[in-house]
Amino acid sequence: MSGPDPRGGRWLAIECTTEACSVALFRDGGLVAGEYRQLGRGHAEALVPMIAALPERGRADAIAVGRGPGSFTGLRIGLAAARALGLAWRAPVYGYPTLALIASMALEREHGPVRVATTGGHGEWFTQSFDAQGRALGDLLSQRPEAAIAHGEALIAGSQAEALLAARRAAGGADGLALALWPDARAVAGLNPAHFSQDLSPLYGRAPDARLPGGRLPDTPSVSAA
Repeated sequence: MSGPDPRGGRWLAIECTTEACSVALFRDGGLVAGEYRQLGRGHAEALVPMIAALPERGRADAIAVGRGPGSFTGLRIGLAAARALGLAWRAPVYGYPTLALIASMALEREHGPVRVATTGGHGEWFTQSFDAQGRALGDLLSQRPEAAIAHGEALIAGSQAEALLAARRAAGGADGLALALWPDARAVAGLNPAHFSQDLSPLYGRAPDARLPGGRLPDTPSVSAA
């Protein structure tokens, strides 16, 4: 981790890298208030009002934000909002990997290790394995379902967990337990502190579909500070 643990004092968590959009306000690791919505689309319109609805309009001493992988648009909206609020409040901003948060949520319910599988692009899944303490055991991958079933962890979590387990069973692979989970900012306090970093570069998980001339990525969507 680069820098102090952002979970001390008063801090804001922002998570909108997937179909779900959520925010949470914490004080010394305890949840003060939060909101979670399954939106699909419309994160740009929903995120700032959700933050503004928190006590004291969500103002915090530090900010934690999901870096992906997930929706290209959603994760960039979250990062843009976190950066804008960090500048406005003069608060440090920390990023964390979205799949690590899902793994942490699963490990709150069941024993690890855990394989996380979430929706990717073009029919692929984002997958990664974590140990019982929530530490990454391998690289983040973007895989076709037929490749993803090669991993045999008994616990699978994420938006594609049930589909992965069903495909593995159909192929005669190992059985297990699937937890259909989407990342939730209200659970960020349980994330292994080693996952927090001052690196705010997006974790796309795979190459973006849209590029500008010269191979540049589109600009990050504009989000106004609350």
